Amino acid sequence: MQDYGLVSIITPTWACAKFIGETIKSIQAQTYQNWELLIQDDCSTDNTDKVVESYACEDTRIKYICNEKNFGAAITRNNALRRAKGRWIAFLDSDDLWLPEKLEHQLKFMVKNTYAFTYHEYTEISEDGKELGVFVSGKKKVSEFDMYACCWPGCLSVMYDAEKIGLIQVKDIRKNNDTAMWLKVVKKAPCYMLEENLARYRRRTVSITPKPIYMRIWAHYPLFRVAEKMNPVQATFWVLMNVVGNAMKKIFYVKKIK
Repeated sequence: MQDYGLVSIITPTWACAKFIGETIKSIQAQTYQNWELLIQDDCSTDNTDKVVESYACEDTRIKYICNEKNFGAAITRNNALRRAKGRWIAFLDSDDLWLPEKLEHQLKFMVKNTYAFTYHEYTEISEDGKELGVFVSGKKKVSEFDMYACCWPGCLSVMYDAEKIGLIQVKDIRKNNDTAMWLKVVKKAPCYMLEENLARYRRRTVSITPKPIYMRIWAHYPLFRVAEKMNPVQATFWVLMNVVGNAMKKIFYVKKIK
């Protein structure tokens, strides 16, 4: 198999002892094996550290660090990104899963087409790992405007070329900090979709994502007002654009399957 260079996998975690072992196994099962797993713990209140240690003691590619205090997802992901040594940056939250060919196929797709920023399709599973019959796809090419109007990539599907993109760091916002990151990346390169289902997103009952529709809408406001440094009018405009964009995504790109 061709060696495309080191992949740095960014995995922020908080209290995911129940799931992180399965996540690590899905990485270890990759057909492409030149990777480092950078687990950044945001001061978990369970035994996440012990679970990770049981894998790291046998696999030196797994590198665990705990924050000195609880910072939240944005700073935790920033901290992990500063540790990355690979050319390729990929993301996998500590409760999600990759299929074995994910890295190999996505790297081939990027190198063959000289893409610097890509994502792919995935399906959703329940908290206990059962398929929910939800298939998530997206636009074949996501421009800067497209990304502002809707967060197209799932975090578990993103990969970018750090040689072309550079180090990405985002403002400390509690929600949508992954979207804040894609907005920075897409300014440097459009995002292309690999039409393959290569991951499983775990739909959990406990989530920082707000549930009522009005809360989900206005959770986008800090993304534009703080992370993108927009004035209130601009931020409000893009919040409303996201209402339309996300509705279109759900109608045309999120499908129920048997």
